[in-house]
Formats: sequence, C-alpha cells, structure tokens
Amino acid sequence: MRYLKYIVAVLTVLTIGWVVVACEEQDLDRTFEGPYFVRFTDSSLTYKESYNKVVSVRVHHVGPQLDQPITVHYTIAGTAREGKDFSIEGTKGTVTIPAKQSFGEIKVRLINNANNILESQNIVFTLTDVEPSTLKIGLGNAGLLGKNLTFTIQDDCLLSGTYTGTLRVGNQSVSVKDIDIVSTDCKTYTVTNWNIGLFSFEAIKATLTFTDNGDNSLTIPVQSNSELAAPRDTISGVGSWNPQNRQISLNVRLKVRPDGATKDTLLTIPLTYIPQ
Repeated sequence: MRYLKYIVAVLTVLTIGWVVVACEEQDLDRTFEGPYFVRFTDSSLTYKESYNKVVSVRVHHVGPQLDQPITVHYTIAGTAREGKDFSIEGTKGTVTIPAKQSFGEIKVRLINNANNILESQNIVFTLTDVEPSTLKIGLGNAGLLGKNLTFTIQDDCLLSGTYTGTLRVGNQSVSVKDIDIVSTDCKTYTVTNWNIGLFSFEAIKATLTFTDNGDNSLTIPVQSNSELAAPRDTISGVGSWNPQNRQISLNVRLKVRPDGATKDTLLTIPLTYIPQ
C-alpha cells in the first residue's frame, strides 16, 4: 500500500510538470499577430513662442516597416490661432511615414507675437484615419492611447528669444549664434554670453542684465561680473530695441582698473543681437 501511494505521488508530479511544460511551450509559440497601429510618439509637447526653429511632432508606426508609405490624417483644434500663433509647414492634415521607415513628422513653426502677456495657448492634434486600412489608429480597444497630442505654446516676453550676437570693432567683427535672452517679468532681461569673445574665444558665457524701459530704450544697470578682472570693475550702459526687425543694440560700458593703474579705464563696447 505504501508503494502504491509512492507511485501515485510520482505520477502526480510528472503530470503537473507536463502541464507546466506544455503551457510554457504554448507561451513561447505565441506571437503577436496585430493589428499594428500608428500613434503620436508623445502625448504632449511644450514650447515658448520665441522658439524659432521648426518643431517636429512625430507620428510613428508600431509594427514592421512596410514597403509602401503610410498616410495618416489628422485634425487640429485648441485655443492657438493658426496664422497668428503657429503655422503648419507642408500639407496640413496629412503626415506621411515613408516606405521602409517608422516615423513621419508634422512640422510646426511658432509665431512670436510676444505682447508681454504671459499666458498659454494649445494645439490639439487628433489622428483620424490611416492608409493602408490594415493599420489602426492608437493602442487599446478604443484606440485612445497615442491618438491625441496637446501642444502647449507658452507666451514669452517681448524681447525674449534666441539671437545671433555681433561685436564690431572698427572693420573687425565677431559673431556668436544661439545667445539666449530671457525674462520672467518682461521688464528685466538676462543675456547669456554677452561678451562674445571679449574675455575669451572659448565660449565663456558670462551674463548681463538690462531693463526694458517701455519706450524701446534699454538700460544696463551698474553690475559686476565674475569674468571681470577685479570686484571693483563694473558694467553699465544703454541700448535700444527696434520693433520692426526685433533687433537689440547695446552699448556696454566697462569700467576697469588694470593692475598697477591709479585711475579707471572706461571702454564702450557696441553689441548687436539679431533674432535667429
């Protein structure tokens, strides 16, 4: 009787093991058979209106790359105004994923209509249909995941943005791209890399602040800078903003006292910042 119980126990263990192995084999043999789908790569994007490069909103195909292009249609809604807050480059309402590729892009260009009112608008993109029809829109039973993207456009201050700065001395000039001018209150602005090779050509990004006086004139209040030779050396000056081409001109005054000197030396540095 004891041997019978032992045999039954062994057969039970073997049976359970067979069932587990069979299940594992079935799981290993199981492959995804679709349906494949297209979706927005992101669910949301946020940019300041002063961003002056084209923004790519990506749509991607979740599945093997096809030998034919994929055409995806979309609609636009939201509070942002086309033509005033943004524009679409290329064919509006259609994005193409080229053959043998996985991504297509909607090209969005922001329009900087800065008016010193710090609010936000949004563009709501919604995928509506896709060709070939064997593909689906979005993931899930209702296809909601990846179907929509909210693009937030943050208002920016009047003089904020990315500029190319130029220092001109006589017939010589030095220019540097991608200089950021930013503000949190639309009155006091900070310029990065204002020196433009004055202290060094090694991209030392010393900062400078100026104040918008509200009448297209600018004031550089007296300030010190860690890049100057001594704590007593100061920066000040005046400037202007051209509302037609949005160009900023600064006359920076440096008051420095070289080592061994008994009097200060005053230097005026003309700087120009052109929106990129």
